[in-house]
Amino acid sequence: MAYASHIINHSRKLRYVPKLMRHDSAVLVRWFSNGAQSSVCKREDVIKICPLGAPAERETVPMFVARNPVSSGLSRNNLSRTTMRLGIPMGGVVYSREILCSQVLSRRGFASEAGLPPHQEIGMPSLSPTMTEGNIARWLKKEGDKVTPGEVLCEVETDKATVEMECMEEGYLAKIIKGDGSKEIKVGEIIAITVEEEEDIVKFNDYSPATSDSSASSAKDLAAPPPPPKESVEQPVPSPEPKTPKHSSSPSGDRIFVSPLARKLAEEHKVPLSSIKGTGSDGYIVKADIEDYLASRQKEVSAPTPKIQDAKLASLDYVDIPHSQIRKVTASRLLFSKQTIPHYYLTVDTCVDKLMDLRSQLNLLQEASGGKRISVNDLVVKAAALALRKVPQCNSSWTDDYIRQYNNVNINVAVQTDNGLYVPVIRDADKKGLSSIAEEVKKLAQKAKENSLKPEDYEGGTFTVSNLGGTFAIKQFCAIINPPQSGILAVGSAEKRVIPGSGSGQFNFASYMSVTLSCDHRVIDGAIGAEWLKAFKGYIENPESMLL
Repeated sequence: MAYASHIINHSRKLRYVPKLMRHDSAVLVRWFSNGAQSSVCKREDVIKICPLGAPAERETVPMFVARNPVSSGLSRNNLSRTTMRLGIPMGGVVYSREILCSQVLSRRGFASEAGLPPHQEIGMPSLSPTMTEGNIARWLKKEGDKVTPGEVLCEVETDKATVEMECMEEGYLAKIIKGDGSKEIKVGEIIAITVEEEEDIVKFNDYSPATSDSSASSAKDLAAPPPPPKESVEQPVPSPEPKTPKHSSSPSGDRIFVSPLARKLAEEHKVPLSSIKGTGSDGYIVKADIEDYLASRQKEVSAPTPKIQDAKLASLDYVDIPHSQIRKVTASRLLFSKQTIPHYYLTVDTCVDKLMDLRSQLNLLQEASGGKRISVNDLVVKAAALALRKVPQCNSSWTDDYIRQYNNVNINVAVQTDNGLYVPVIRDADKKGLSSIAEEVKKLAQKAKENSLKPEDYEGGTFTVSNLGGTFAIKQFCAIINPPQSGILAVGSAEKRVIPGSGSGQFNFASYMSVTLSCDHRVIDGAIGAEWLKAFKGYIENPESMLL
């Protein structure tokens, strides 16, 4: 067994693997990763083949990429396809140099009866916990180009940012399955083929990956025999009684009996009495008969109304804008937040006169030393981080089994761009100085506008700050919680207000800023949220305490 595994792992030297594996008893499939063959589970790396005519069963074989197992289902009745295209996942590509190769699923195919040489299928990776599909922004390599480890193959647009995909193995790019601009590619779907030898490139000119849907459906049809036909017992069907139409014409020459109230109603609505069949005694027409007739006529008139509305809509001038990946993800996450998280809101006004004075003094020092200017939002981020350290209950997330309270204070900062809303993260903001926070916020905001954020730039936040006051002069608003977090702070603009002075009849002027805390009531009770706002207000109104 060990000797056979050693031979299979050196695929270049073995060109007729399918012939060796065409046995009725068992097929040996070794799932391995790049440099991590020791992690293969010896007990689960063999797929048994049932004899011809045996009922189909489905076995799950764990695939090992780097050090993380990935589950893949193989059907026994799908053996022929499996033998032709034996997939061995491996760390074929890495992303942005720091993304684990375990996020990429590649399958190695051996030579088959179709004449395909050894090749590697590169699939769309999952680059974030919320990613289910991605787009190909552009390919930096063309078909036929040689690729070496570390070279960028293409740019993948994820649900959060555009990420470079690098190659990890040496070879040749034989076929690009999904070209530039391909959208809504499911995670795991094949996007390219690489080969080991240059002369094998031409054999993939007309290659198209086999779809698993048809095989799965055929396997399901073969596995599930049709249910036995049920014996039908004929039962006598009672003949329906003929219904007398309610509205019918009276025979000519017959006298029409109608009540005075019904006659008046018919004259007002111009209803021909000859078309009404009375329901009273001896065919007497009553008021209810006229009302029923009017109701039925109203339904007939209102039937073509949708066509008229469609015609009005068709005359409107409009443009359909396709959803971007970030827009779809933002919509789904915010909808999920409002539908599943019990929001409540707390608003407080904070005096920012001392904060503005301190900011002016600090910016003079920053300009003298050549550093970045400190904004009001930088001071808000620092105050929020210190308040979270003082009230750690607000630095938590809800799960079905427990409340997870974080020791790290990582603040997401909402940044609006032409592509959509991004929330880059400032890690350990409570431990960083104002100069470091200011420099990091500006750097991440620029990357967000350039659509070049990496996953580590926006993942792992524990609290979010959204500021619409400085740029848009919004006085006050309520923000939607960014799951799985339990709180978000909405910052409004500062405005001058008249406040009572020390003596009677005396008044002073002061600048106040409104902030609103949105809380998940499952995690943060009202008193806890109020305590956090009290701590935050203390740091804003006495900013020197943030420097201690």
